[in-house]
Amino acid sequence: MKTFKGRVIAGGKWEGEAVVSRAGVNTLATFQKSAMANKPEVIVSDQNNPDIFGKNITGKALCLPVTIGSTTGGLVIQTVCSMKINPACFLFSQHIDSLAASGIVLAKVWEGSDVIAVDMLGDEFLATVKTGDRVRVDEDGTVTVL
Repeated sequence: MKTFKGRVIAGGKWEGEAVVSRAGVNTLATFQKSAMANKPEVIVSDQNNPDIFGKNITGKALCLPVTIGSTTGGLVIQTVCSMKINPACFLFSQHIDSLAASGIVLAKVWEGSDVIAVDMLGDEFLATVKTGDRVRVDEDGTVTVL
């Protein structure tokens, strides 16, 4: 068990499975195919991200350094949250980028989403957590890899 302390962007308490990307996550390439097809879950469609390509991330902890890609990133996150096919939490090793932050905050405020986001967990967090690990997120931004 290892514990990390980050900054709460969108709070909540949760425990479940991690899906880990060691590279920046392109939100449009990751979510678009599932969202456009109105799928009940997101199967990552970004072929340029071998860490998560083809994996189901709905209801999981998406562990990542940052999001990358086009300026539609925030809208894409808000959309998948409104469809209720989003990751349960976004756990960032680095500072959250403005596009991801805007999408998560809008999802919380406008959509009533229970999505959780914690940033600044550090490089050691991404070096420690593995896809399939169980993680626990506490309301104060503490993330424990179980």
